[in-house]
Amino acid sequence: MSKRIGWDEYFMRIAFQVAGRSTCSRKRVGAVIVRDRNILSTGYNGSISGMPHCDEAGHMMENGHCVATIHAEANAIIQAAKNGVMIAGASIYTTASPCWNCYKLIVNSGMKRIFFGEFYRDERIFEVSQKLGIELIDLSSCHDFEEVDPCARER
Repeated sequence: MSKRIGWDEYFMRIAFQVAGRSTCSRKRVGAVIVRDRNILSTGYNGSISGMPHCDEAGHMMENGHCVATIHAEANAIIQAAKNGVMIAGASIYTTASPCWNCYKLIVNSGMKRIFFGEFYRDERIFEVSQKLGIELIDLSSCHDFEEVDPCARER
């Protein structure tokens, strides 16, 4: 009998699948917003609706970063808003820790837990999360998705 994967791994695996829809090859990121073990919204980094994708038209570079895309976390929040889905009190699973701007969106939208698959670049999120009581959960040890449940932990 095989062991079922845990919820954290389940949602992180889905975030990695969502990242596969990304249209910017510089960094493919996926995000899944969850409350009570139900998916509320998903997002991936991609161009503004109606604009050409980075993968097709090239990157808009500023300070070493492509700024043509809307980040996965922002797109997940936007999709929830467009569909009238309340995300206050939810958690977000994202393949990379949020940048500073996405972090601010996540916090002000009322989400209380941020799960991430790898650290991206902004250390400020750790200090501010501690001050605000936001849980930051590093699931980077879960990159081996061949294991049955590398993310299992007691809750």
